[in-house]
Amino acid sequence: MTRPRTALTCCVLALVAVGCGIRPTGVTDGGTAPSGISKGMRIYFASDSGLRGVSRPGTEIHDLLGAYKLLLAGPTEEERADGLTNLLASTEPMTISSHQGTVTIDAPRYLAEPQAQSTGQLVCTFARAEVLLHGTRPDKVQVTIVGAKGMRAGPYQCQQFLSH
Repeated sequence: MTRPRTALTCCVLALVAVGCGIRPTGVTDGGTAPSGISKGMRIYFASDSGLRGVSRPGTEIHDLLGAYKLLLAGPTEEERADGLTNLLASTEPMTISSHQGTVTIDAPRYLAEPQAQSTGQLVCTFARAEVLLHGTRPDKVQVTIVGAKGMRAGPYQCQQFLSH
């Protein structure tokens, strides 16, 4: 009696293993790549579809002025071909300081407009630099621009300038 029972058990197990209901499929798209906070420096440029951040892998900054220099260098040739542009004038004199997550940009000739992509370029680039340099949480960084005639704009957070 054990032989038929063993044979039956083996047959049932073989059928279960073979006929588990999973059918072969072709290659499927995994969707978009995961997004989130990148590890390195990001600088922000204007485009027809709004502000866009680009990574600068392997680039280290040691102060906020380093972030400004990266921004002024503008988009790479490939990024320009992809529609990115720098709206900031390279002759714009600026001093940038930060204290406990509050970044202040002193730009005596800059007219900060709350909805302008150029303002977003400054806010988002310096917010990212503040995160990297001082470990401030991205949602806690506040950027204020002191522009032409001492007019203050902000404080802003980067998320205010990013398209959703």
